[in-house]
Amino acid sequence: MDEPQSKYRSPLTDRYASDEMSFIFSDRNKFETWRKLWLILAEAEKELGLDITDDQIQELRDNVSNIDWKMASDEEKRLRHDVMAHVHTFGAVAPSAAPIIHLGATSCYVGDNTDLIVMRDGCRVLSRKLALCCHALSKFAMEYKDMPQLGYTHFQPAQLTSVGKRACLWLQDFLMDFSLLGDIEAKIRFRGVKGTTGTQASFLELFNGDHIKVEELDALVTKKANFTSKFTVTGQTYTRKLDSMIVNALCGIGSTVNKFCSDIRLLASQKEIEEPFEKSQIGSSAMPYKRNPMRSERCCSLARHLIGLSASPMHTHANQWFERTLDDSANRRIVIAEAFLTADILLNTTRNIMLGLVVYPKVIEKHILEELPFMATENLLMAMVKAGANRQECHEKLRVLSQEAGRNVKENGGRNDMLDRIRADEYFSPIHSQITDLLSPSNYIGRSPHQVESFVNEEVLPSIEGHREYFGDEAPKLNV
Repeated sequence: MDEPQSKYRSPLTDRYASDEMSFIFSDRNKFETWRKLWLILAEAEKELGLDITDDQIQELRDNVSNIDWKMASDEEKRLRHDVMAHVHTFGAVAPSAAPIIHLGATSCYVGDNTDLIVMRDGCRVLSRKLALCCHALSKFAMEYKDMPQLGYTHFQPAQLTSVGKRACLWLQDFLMDFSLLGDIEAKIRFRGVKGTTGTQASFLELFNGDHIKVEELDALVTKKANFTSKFTVTGQTYTRKLDSMIVNALCGIGSTVNKFCSDIRLLASQKEIEEPFEKSQIGSSAMPYKRNPMRSERCCSLARHLIGLSASPMHTHANQWFERTLDDSANRRIVIAEAFLTADILLNTTRNIMLGLVVYPKVIEKHILEELPFMATENLLMAMVKAGANRQECHEKLRVLSQEAGRNVKENGGRNDMLDRIRADEYFSPIHSQITDLLSPSNYIGRSPHQVESFVNEEVLPSIEGHREYFGDEAPKLNV
């Protein structure tokens, strides 16, 4: 039973997530960060006059990565307290510093501050990946800004749009997520050194009632942790309202990806646009011809999971009593990590899809021509009026021909032959020579190309400029 396959393992990390995000939420990163926080606390306390030696500081620094995982596990089983288990484990390899580890602090000094560091780092990774998705989709939109495509409302054929203009609808959502995540990241402040109920009483005791030194300690530790701001007031924990805000921003990424990938799945069904399909990829174990949109389906599946996480941090925040209760802990261990890991997976997979999208112009054109004769009736009507026809009489003739053509499609399974009917009707002879020009699909996409250019050049590219160094066309590698 010692083999890894004999225990449940999360598919988020085993199958899908990037090494980068997996490390951010790893035990190695978490507990080394705890030790770094104990180190900077001791450094700051020494700098402000407490009796801590250079040798003690050096011993802590030398052993930040020297973690005895078995001892930590055994100590937690014995003490039923994860922070004290790691205080003892750190002290065992830094014995001279053991008496000053965690001096004046409460468990949330390492727990909450580490969570804030991890979430800040996670937001930065996701912001970069959102920018890369925006860049990939903006290139696609510009490439296909002029290509007409059938638009849909209610999933019924409507007026034409362009392939690039539709891509801008997806792109706009990703850009909104990028902007929101940047705003949320800016709200992540350091908890700092606040003590058991947030009053800093323990640190006031350490510094013999010197309020100035306590304020200096809070500011110094914040600076050493590479934060520019800290919470002015906390209970034992920073407000769990922040967790809710962060996770809900990530859930927004889930809804954006789900919308994009659902549209790709529909387009794949129509054989107009497909996600990349590798040479040796198998679509179905039973049907060899299948080209299932597996990546998009995976994204929709995981997006559903991510969106479902949105309520949990709200309940956690709502049920925190007074300065804190511990019923937040187990929930947060699961929800926060899963939200970041899932968002990471979605953005990696989505960008992989974006960079490999396959467009089939002939199929797109075929679908347009099946509907365009109906859409063009108003233009045909105007052309006839210009040629001297009676508007009402022409309208009735077009109505009759439209119904006949529609009946041929629906009842006989035939093609839309309305243009043939118009060409065969002598009444429309004044415009027979104009029909081809009147039905050019590019005449029916409105300002789509101009809208794409304006949106990409004026909104998208300036917003993501700060991530230019990461731009490229190499698709993220997927494990499966």
